[in-house]
Amino acid sequence: MTGRIPGTWPNGAVVRNRAGRTMDVILHLGAHRTGSTTFQSYMTRNRSTLRAKGVMYWGPPRTRSGLFAGIQPNTYTGRSTQARAHGRIQMQLDRAAKDGVKTLIVSDENMIGSVRSNLRCRSLYPAIGERMARFAPAFEGRISRVVLNTRAQDLYWASCAAYGVARGHPMLRAVAFDGMTASTRSWRDVITDLSCAVDAADVAVLPFERFAGRPDAMLRAIAGCDAPKNGTDEWLNRAPNTTELREILKAQKIAAPELDGVIGRWHPFDAAQTAALREDYADDMFWLTAGADGLATLTEYTARTRAGKIPPAGAINKGHNHDIQERHMAQPS
Repeated sequence: MTGRIPGTWPNGAVVRNRAGRTMDVILHLGAHRTGSTTFQSYMTRNRSTLRAKGVMYWGPPRTRSGLFAGIQPNTYTGRSTQARAHGRIQMQLDRAAKDGVKTLIVSDENMIGSVRSNLRCRSLYPAIGERMARFAPAFEGRISRVVLNTRAQDLYWASCAAYGVARGHPMLRAVAFDGMTASTRSWRDVITDLSCAVDAADVAVLPFERFAGRPDAMLRAIAGCDAPKNGTDEWLNRAPNTTELREILKAQKIAAPELDGVIGRWHPFDAAQTAALREDYADDMFWLTAGADGLATLTEYTARTRAGKIPPAGAINKGHNHDIQERHMAQPS
């Protein structure tokens, strides 16, 4: 996806924040395999406590039970159901605002795509721009922040593949992981597409490595509100380890010699592939730390934000020549 999403939409819905808005909407998009289920369980467990503070939560049990039906095109019937979906969502938003809700947090990682689609394309959320461009007008300009979680690509893909096996999907072979390594699409591309689609909202990026198993810290980073401690000891929906994968495949009568003798987390990439994917992630994090071209804000710790809309002061260099220069400077005279 390229270009910018316009400030107004054909149906007249205003994308930019409406004057006098009384309720902010925060979209937590995940991604998959970055602790979304743990965060959603935490929010559900603390729903009453948060509601008393003016915070309402919508999670998958609500968004996937018909609320979002029709936002994405129906490829089977060709019917346009977006207008009805927009009206349904906006009616619920108006009701929440009238009930005194100050902040509405909507968490559903399926808004940006699916693990199955990513694995099939060997690419990170290739349709996130188009999908979110359809969601944005449904919230009638009330979206104040959109939150995306990232994860090192080698661990992300490994977790997706293992989770797929647990869900009954075929065991991926070496050619699939070759394709993932060769993909030129990184989190930077995902964030750029997302920013274009939700032009009026702030985009916040929370790395999985900093927030894994810490749903209270994630809530503070997402909404800036006091986070209850109830439910912070959970870590749900983890990918199966190699022992569990062997048992699953054994029950399916599928041979998996690549798992023989392997203990712990399944890591299907070789050393060279792992290094390449880690370098891609390091480039993504460097770009975010340097200000992300003003498109997003990186939050690494809950106490402070390391990068905002304006890059930090001082020279920022990266690349082969700079690395050589740094090595030369480090050598004794």
